[in-house]
Amino acid sequence: MTRVTGKPPRLLLLVLTLALVAAACGGGDDSGGGDGLSGEILVSGSSTVEPISSLNAEKFQSENPGVSIAVDGPGTSDGFELFCNGETDISDASRPIEEEEIAACEENGVEFVELKVAIDGLSVITSADNSEVECVDFLDLYALLGPESEGFSNWSDANDLAEEIGAPNAPYPDAPLEVTAPGEESGTFDSFAEIVLEDIAVDERKQSEDGPFVRADYTASANDNVIIEGISGSPTSLGWVGYAFYQNNSETVNALQVSHESEDVSCTTPDPDTISSGEYPIARDLFIYVKKESIDNKPEVEAFVDLYLSDDGFTSVGEVGYVDLADEDKQATVDNWEAGELGPILSQE
Repeated sequence: MTRVTGKPPRLLLLVLTLALVAAACGGGDDSGGGDGLSGEILVSGSSTVEPISSLNAEKFQSENPGVSIAVDGPGTSDGFELFCNGETDISDASRPIEEEEIAACEENGVEFVELKVAIDGLSVITSADNSEVECVDFLDLYALLGPESEGFSNWSDANDLAEEIGAPNAPYPDAPLEVTAPGEESGTFDSFAEIVLEDIAVDERKQSEDGPFVRADYTASANDNVIIEGISGSPTSLGWVGYAFYQNNSETVNALQVSHESEDVSCTTPDPDTISSGEYPIARDLFIYVKKESIDNKPEVEAFVDLYLSDDGFTSVGEVGYVDLADEDKQATVDNWEAGELGPILSQE
């Protein structure tokens, strides 16, 4: 796949951001507002969760100008690499932490609290100018984006594969297939592969459980804005992003309806109601992970997470375009934070 990042090296970005914020705050001394908090907070990881954390950082800093907060979005996997190396305080994640990442954290003595903060609906998008496709099934997405579609440069190239696997919306139009989507460092890539493609690849096509489950030959980026630009710039494009990035760019990109015939899910449009109810078949939870050492030794981190899980903090979810947790899930997150339970508790319920 062709990678497009549009970003400077992530650690350099974090350091430069902190330096600029510290300078604007007068060097981060203890004379700031709030409770006189000072210090630095490093947040990195999912570009999907990044807008929520960024807005909450703005809210926190308006009351605590002595605290410098840098929020970066290189992708969930890259974020966990930094986090488990002990380099960040909080890791944004658009999927639960994986076993090998837990092992890396354990090896480096990094303990964490897992907090569920929002719901997302992975939106399958095309250009707003594309009127030829309205709905895609999981089988259609496999025919167009799965590992057997590598080399397909035209929608119609997938017709034979689609007929073989029974994809309901084929035949596809005779039009260039321009795919721009998240890369392998992204939790949005992982979630799409797991939710949409993996069962078809393994159960129906008898492929290895190790994958790959996504075709390798497309333009990949960890920057969702780059994906939006790629999709909007081609009239017969195809890709996927988190719901907020579709919603905030709905004038230039269009979200396709999604069906899942094997689960009796008809063509469904992603919106807050269908995503929160689970009717939309590509919904997922969003998380933040907080390093225990930072909770214990950096009061600014504890205070920031307190805001994140307050009514004002949860309001940020809808303000940036994602879907609120149900009240009972919010309470479960708050309870887990107050109890300080370590490890992947909420994602395993």
